[in-house]
Amino acid sequence: MATLRVHLDDVPDTNAPLLIAPGSHRFGIVAEPDIDRVVQACGQFACLAEPGDVWAYATPILHASSAAAVPRRRRVLQVDYAAFDLPGGLEWLGI
Repeated sequence: MATLRVHLDDVPDTNAPLLIAPGSHRFGIVAEPDIDRVVQACGQFACLAEPGDVWAYATPILHASSAAAVPRRRRVLQVDYAAFDLPGGLEWLGI
């Protein structure tokens, strides 16, 4: 799977940017008790953005956001792509 995020608003470090653990998607499914260990092994990167920036990343990468230090809009258009059916009876709800 791959994800594209098109940023409609500015996302400086004070506006809750997406935080990722680079390369964590290579660990496969990470159990919750193992998240801290994987993040420590991979490090953490804040995905800052300006309006119009596009981020592309492997969807299973560990990611999170903190609360915004200065609350303001942080609109993104996110599109997820997959070349396979979802497991366990899940279905895409597509547009």
